[in-house]
Amino acid sequence: MQENIKNPNISNSEYEELIAKSIDLNKKKEKSIVDGKIVAIENETVIVDVGLKSEGRIPLSEFSRPGKDPEIKIGDSLKFFIDRVDGPNGETSLSREKAIKQAAWNKLQDNFNNNKVVTGVPFNKVKGGMSVDLDGVTAFLPGSQIDNRQIINDTKEILNKPIELMILKMDKYRGNIVVSRKVISDNQLKEQRKKILSNINEGSVLDGKIKNITDYGAFIDLGGIDGLVHITDISWKKVNHPSDILKIGEEIKVKVLKFDEEITRLSLGIKQLSDDPWEKIDDKFKLEENYNCEVSSINDQGISVNIDSDFDGVVQLSEISWLKKPPHPSKTVQLNQKLELKLIEINKEKRKLFFSLKQLKSNPWEKINDKFQVGDTIETEIVNKVDFGIFVKVFDEIDGMIHISDLSWDEEECAGLLNNYNKAQKISVKILDIDITKERISLSVKHLKDDPIKDFISKHPLKSIISGKIKSIDEKGIYVDLEKNITGFIKKTNLAKDKLEQRIDRFAVDESIDSMIISADEKTRRINLSIKDIEISEEKKVLSKYGSSDSGASLGDILSDALDSKKSK
Repeated sequence: MQENIKNPNISNSEYEELIAKSIDLNKKKEKSIVDGKIVAIENETVIVDVGLKSEGRIPLSEFSRPGKDPEIKIGDSLKFFIDRVDGPNGETSLSREKAIKQAAWNKLQDNFNNNKVVTGVPFNKVKGGMSVDLDGVTAFLPGSQIDNRQIINDTKEILNKPIELMILKMDKYRGNIVVSRKVISDNQLKEQRKKILSNINEGSVLDGKIKNITDYGAFIDLGGIDGLVHITDISWKKVNHPSDILKIGEEIKVKVLKFDEEITRLSLGIKQLSDDPWEKIDDKFKLEENYNCEVSSINDQGISVNIDSDFDGVVQLSEISWLKKPPHPSKTVQLNQKLELKLIEINKEKRKLFFSLKQLKSNPWEKINDKFQVGDTIETEIVNKVDFGIFVKVFDEIDGMIHISDLSWDEEECAGLLNNYNKAQKISVKILDIDITKERISLSVKHLKDDPIKDFISKHPLKSIISGKIKSIDEKGIYVDLEKNITGFIKKTNLAKDKLEQRIDRFAVDESIDSMIISADEKTRRINLSIKDIEISEEKKVLSKYGSSDSGASLGDILSDALDSKKSK
């Protein structure tokens, strides 16, 4: 250019015109993209020659992409955006970033207008979603548009990795672009769904992946459409919870049991892929035979066992032990313990096999009479204590019970005595009864000693007249203390022969009184007394001594004469 200016063949007017054209040409280049060459890199500044009268200076940061270091060197030719030809310092104002964005915007606009797929790199997690680099332009990927199944909380799996996206919205004036990954996934799923649905029929066998597990079943992803395997269709055996058998993410085969095309609802089955083992149950198991099992669960009602992968077994509480009151099953067996059991029932309706543990041994009740007899005294130990008595070990798996009333002849002491007994305590007892039919043995502690009522009656037979002290009085009669722990009862009608004298108010507590023993019941432990019978007995004695019924004299006359006779003496 200097050579042309110095050319003596160019006039001044031509020179001015040339300068004007040059300035006008340079002005027209403003706000446009041009080719330029990097001529120097000084510290954090890049110097670029774009063929104008001055070079441009651009920050080095404009040459880096999000998450990456600048990759440039002197001599590289690149596209640049001319912001201003003649700046305040006479320099050309350039921008690499604007050149990239301008070119990218033009391309992205074309992709948006024609619904084309673009490739972007998520480089940062922001509120509500992620920032994405689209060839130098930053776009926003909302969290709800990341995946077609659910909002992803952990975005590390797609961070700094190229992914395909669709542009949902563009605003060049504001510099906003919104993109979606979900739209592409949805479109792919629609195609997959359409393809799957075209091949689905009831009875079809499909490949799937376990997507979710609930209490009532498992949801299976069939590649664009989900189906449910109900808990009852997982296995021919009883399933306590689907997670006991299935795992999320596991790939499995399923059979279509029911398909509703209108709502695209699929009912799937796993167990239906194999034959029902119960159809051949009689070929596999025989009653009264022994089988090896494993304890799968323990509860208050008994034990559940596994025989093999297809069958469930149960040992009910009554079949664990010959004991009338067996302990909790957890005291007898442990979880996962191997057991040999006898099969006692095949219940096809409930699809259960019932086993017995106790029947592996002979019934001890069949031998009890060979070991013990009623009236025998045995030394044993307490195995349990309840509110109404004590259970003790008798023989093998046979327990006997001591009722609380059989702890002492004094019923008032029984409740207090029960508190003195403890589990595992040694104790002597007498056998009162052996009932093989009801599998029950009644025992007693008090019968180790003679019944004080029985002893009292032997010393004071019926018709004996005894003295006692009134213990208590009620409307029915009088209770009389005869000896320690021996109480008699005088019914109101037995207080006197004369009905007018049969009054309760004639007597007082702690008053001494004579009465006659008229009956005794060892079972109810009751001694019945009577004052009336004493009066009748005395009258008979007077009649026999002073008169007879044939003399014609009244009883009053006879008694009067007897009294007069006693006085004259």
